[in-house]
Amino acid sequence: MNLQRFDLNLLVALDALLTEKNVTRAGRRMNLSQSAMSGALARLRGFFQDELLVAVGRSMVLTPLADDLVQPLRDVLLQVHGTITTKPRFDSATSERHFSLAVSDYVTSVLMIDLLRHVKAEAPKITFELRPLGNPAEEDLERGELDFLIAPEEYLAPVHPTETLFEDTHTCIAWTKNAHVGSSISLDQYLQLGHVIVRVGEGAAVNHDERVLRRLNHKRIVEVVTPTFDLAPQLVVGTDRIATVPTRLACKYAKFLPLKLLPLPVDISPIHEKLQWHRAHTQDPANTWLRTQLKKAVARVSGHTTTSTRQADRQLAPGRAPATSRAVTPRGKRVPMTV
Repeated sequence: MNLQRFDLNLLVALDALLTEKNVTRAGRRMNLSQSAMSGALARLRGFFQDELLVAVGRSMVLTPLADDLVQPLRDVLLQVHGTITTKPRFDSATSERHFSLAVSDYVTSVLMIDLLRHVKAEAPKITFELRPLGNPAEEDLERGELDFLIAPEEYLAPVHPTETLFEDTHTCIAWTKNAHVGSSISLDQYLQLGHVIVRVGEGAAVNHDERVLRRLNHKRIVEVVTPTFDLAPQLVVGTDRIATVPTRLACKYAKFLPLKLLPLPVDISPIHEKLQWHRAHTQDPANTWLRTQLKKAVARVSGHTTTSTRQADRQLAPGRAPATSRAVTPRGKRVPMTV
């Protein structure tokens, strides 16, 4: 292969073809006609001495070589893009950078509100887009179209760097006038009362607490399923239902809703909220700056949560371990995907 005779613009066309697996859609993505895109595919086939895309029925599939090219090609294009767009230094006070982050409403409620409030003063021209979790977010991160993903490990890709932002325990919440529970709740009561449960993301993925309970063969009576954490505390008020939510969220809503916080009668391991970004952006000064801002926000809200938790612990029964949350010192590492 002679790179001196190769038009490097064809790499962008190849990326579109491998992503779309369709000449017409790839052409539309490149603002090229179908005939022009077909010509690009012909030139690529000649260079690689491989069909790259072959017709199977009414669809096109990648050849083994094309399949092997998908990830390296995407990385090369992202690195080139980063090289030509990244400035030697990043000035948050004047930058007009736009950041996109996929987060749950829980993370938005307990972390992003604080981050966005503080960043506004330091970086008034920087803008943000918060997107929901799910497969589209993972695919956008892979394509370099999403800057960050904040989620538990099962939502993260195994090939990109991660840091643990914070961890959180779980707390059972009930309406203060719920006559079925006092200052504590037994396992029998927990399993016999109706529950409000949260399922976040595309396909209503099972959350951490539900997976743990299933492993322990505990079956809850599910009366309400909500797609957002923020609704769960509101949906137990005025009813005899209960909910299991992250402690930081429970403490926040206990400040202005008639809720009592109860220690769980079953041991549910903490949630670990991790921050992930595309490996091609690790050295990007703007990316590094926002990672630092997120860590600072965690430190601030963790201090506030500690105070709120101490106040909430007064509601807990004597002798029971309080539901606590703590920040985790971030460490950059890659983690395997678990489902």
